[in-house]
Amino acid sequence: MKLRTLFIYLAILLLATSIFLLKISTSLDSTIFYLAECFLALCLCFIGYFYFKVLKTLDALANGMNLLNEQDFSSRLSHVGQHDADRIVDVFNRMMSELKTERLRLREQNYFLDLIIKSSPMGVIILDFDNKITSINASAVQFLGVSSDNTAIGKTIEELSTPLADRLHHVPQGATETLRIGDAMIYRCSKLSFVDRGFYHPFILIESLTSEVMKAEKKAYEKVIRMIAHEVNNSVAGVTSTLDMINDTLATIENCEDLQYALQVCIERSHGMSNFITRFADVVKIPEPDLSINDLNECASHCASIMESVCTENGISINIDLCPNPLPVMIDGPLIEHAIVNIIKNAIESIGNNGTISIKTYTEDSPIIEISDTGKGIDNDTANKLFTPFFSTKPNGQGLGLIFIRETLMKHNCRFSLRTYNDSLTRFVIHFPISQYQN
Repeated sequence: MKLRTLFIYLAILLLATSIFLLKISTSLDSTIFYLAECFLALCLCFIGYFYFKVLKTLDALANGMNLLNEQDFSSRLSHVGQHDADRIVDVFNRMMSELKTERLRLREQNYFLDLIIKSSPMGVIILDFDNKITSINASAVQFLGVSSDNTAIGKTIEELSTPLADRLHHVPQGATETLRIGDAMIYRCSKLSFVDRGFYHPFILIESLTSEVMKAEKKAYEKVIRMIAHEVNNSVAGVTSTLDMINDTLATIENCEDLQYALQVCIERSHGMSNFITRFADVVKIPEPDLSINDLNECASHCASIMESVCTENGISINIDLCPNPLPVMIDGPLIEHAIVNIIKNAIESIGNNGTISIKTYTEDSPIIEISDTGKGIDNDTANKLFTPFFSTKPNGQGLGLIFIRETLMKHNCRFSLRTYNDSLTRFVIHFPISQYQN
């Protein structure tokens, strides 16, 4: 029962008692009767006054509860004219002021954190209790290779079906691992959690290490290659010069043909070693691109025509599907064509004999060229080692082709990927940067 109802019942009871006493006093002296009437009037006035004071205090408390329930921390309660009640009002108003300040501080802090997360070069993915994505910033969208944040929100990591997402799925909770993906990208990925309202919320941090690792790798193998090239070329030059002189001398002596043949083999092997080292040195000396506007369709057609005879010799058909509209890109034409030719050459070697290579150009947000083949494909272990210096799947390979391709495309700020898809086709996809797209 409400306090207001109890107070009304008390007032009715007191009033009935007073009326009963007043009725009894009518049989007494008139003075007592008038005194009883005065007492009754005084009681009524006091009850009304007391009711007003109590009701006002209760209304103030009810208003305060409504403000708290509605989280309206800007409004304040007024004094009710009672010392004890006014002390409660003062405490309540101070509490509301502090709550308003704290909420404003939290809002500013959350806005600042949201701003940092959205503009951070580090990818941030926040998950719910079912490991579904509730928030993802632009960097994480780019690293994962999804079209937009709306595509990822509401899905689990493994449902995204991208190379990085597939690897992220296997990173244990609370661990940090460095992942090398088949598109030459290297990421440091951490699966952590934070406490929110007493519950642990998982989140993922993705940091790109590609540029730093590639700079370190390049610095290391440049130093090694230059040192080896210097020593080998100096030694080979002296050896071949001596062998040539001995060969010329033997040419004047009869019955030395076998010895001359042996010397000639040694000379050719020395030149082969020199050419081998020169190929390594050429990777180090890739020039800076001389950029100009080129049509990606023309580049693709030119590269296909260069490799057409090689494909025919191996029973490989080469199909071309070009974008109906020109695709102008700002590139160094010869460098990009050299890279595309290397990609087609790798596809031919992967197929061996009797297969198909398809070259396709199209545009999404930027111009894209895609070279696919029906070769033996790339397994997961090999995919994780692609674009690593000196790694090759060929028995006598030096691992230079993909390094040259990687360096060339990186110098053009291209995004690229090489992997085998569920349809058993191996695709090398190159995205040219949006900033270089010419309308």
